[in-house]
Amino acid sequence: MDDIERAYTLHAKDVYKYLLSLSHDQDLAEELTQETFFSAMRTISRYDGSCKLSVWLCQIAKHLWYQWLDKRSRHKQVGLTEEIRGGESPESSTIMRAEKTALYKAIHSLPEPMRELVHMRLTGEFSFAEIGEVLGKNENWARTTFYRAKQKIIERME
Repeated sequence: MDDIERAYTLHAKDVYKYLLSLSHDQDLAEELTQETFFSAMRTISRYDGSCKLSVWLCQIAKHLWYQWLDKRSRHKQVGLTEEIRGGESPESSTIMRAEKTALYKAIHSLPEPMRELVHMRLTGEFSFAEIGEVLGKNENWARTTFYRAKQKIIERME
């Protein structure tokens, strides 16, 4: 039990930031972080040491995130009304929504390592060194890949 407590102390923040970068929801990221460590505690015998513990934990977290997405897609809830923002004209709201949609489409069209890296960098506030560690690469790879991803997004947005 001391080992899992030590692992939690050392890696919970990184796992949380990783999940936040995927989910964009603080409460969900906290919940999935707890589930990640619970799952790790149950399956610690399968950890073979072939990667860093933080990478293994993020793999569990990613798996739990995909399970959550799968459950959500099966039980999708649709809101009856959409909030109307005060002070914005319908035109500017529509333009903003279209630009936001175009940005997300451009990000979504990136190949997998780039897409995940962009999400981690922009929404999870991960450093390039942390991104490299989580994805099993180095800091320079993360910097270069992020730069290339930005260039592709700019091309697709034009």
